[in-house]
Amino acid sequence: MSKSLLVTGGAGYVGSHVVLELVARGYEVVVFDNLQQGHRDAVVREAMLIEGDLADRDGLDRLFDQHRFDAVLHFAANSLVGESMRQPFLYLGDNVVNALNLIRATVEHKVGKFVLSSTANLFGTPERIPIDEEAAIDPGSPYGESKFIIERMLHWADQIHGLRSACLRYFNAAGADPNGRTGEDHAPETHLIPIVLQAALGQRPHVEIFGDDYPTPDGTCIRDYIHVLDLADAHIRALDLLETRSCRYNLGNGRGYSVREVVETARRVTGAEIPVRVGPRRAGDPAVLVAAADRIRTELGWKPKFAELRKIVETAWQWHSNNPTGFVRARSDQVEST
Repeated sequence: MSKSLLVTGGAGYVGSHVVLELVARGYEVVVFDNLQQGHRDAVVREAMLIEGDLADRDGLDRLFDQHRFDAVLHFAANSLVGESMRQPFLYLGDNVVNALNLIRATVEHKVGKFVLSSTANLFGTPERIPIDEEAAIDPGSPYGESKFIIERMLHWADQIHGLRSACLRYFNAAGADPNGRTGEDHAPETHLIPIVLQAALGQRPHVEIFGDDYPTPDGTCIRDYIHVLDLADAHIRALDLLETRSCRYNLGNGRGYSVREVVETARRVTGAEIPVRVGPRRAGDPAVLVAAADRIRTELGWKPKFAELRKIVETAWQWHSNNPTGFVRARSDQVEST
């Protein structure tokens, strides 16, 4: 089993939760992050944080020269679908080139295993729901396209150099570490659950619902929310499989939840009114997006531990209510206590 790991983007939301789980399971972890979107305080003390950029090929070579890694887990990326529609070359440029630099360094330094945090946006607007691994790949944005290109690079790195890889495709990471060690802190925030909780905290005047006339039970879009620690567990299980072969898995919670269901659940969890305002649809929003996870359940025994929406929202609320200004507060608290 691989024990010494490099985690790129490990100071970010999903990456920091994966680092938590890796450390808890006895792995030695080096986090490599430029802190553009991540937070220094999101990285647990048991992991080593090295500030650096994947665009710096010489810096990457020094990193691999100074540390012996058994595997690489790659989370660092520009990841906003809407922004990628406005700035496609940022995503098709930075995401792809930086991943290429990392894959090259991984191969040249003879690291044999690579886990990619990919996306279910590979499938655009699918013909059937839930979306399984056999669905036609037709990326719904330059962001999704960038991840597909990276998956193809990993395919050829496996074929030519023997680099085994796991690609995990999912939609909406949500929730937080129940022990409050890390959470979700984006600027700006674009994810529904933290936006709803910001409204509960009075940090937003209302929650905007983009269309309530979709062909769904309550008229609002249905999406697949998966707890971030369940994602972490899936990444680690896939890492173990790389001892024998490469793999590609879709990840889903088993069912989807509508925007109104998220708001109502947050009202029950927080006790806040949470005003909503219905606006026009956003261009390109499908009515339902839910990923299937039958293959990873069958082959790796993966099963979400936080499958209920209420539990996902509860863990997110614990983080946001204790850290209303995110990691800024965490830093100021540390300064005041010294």
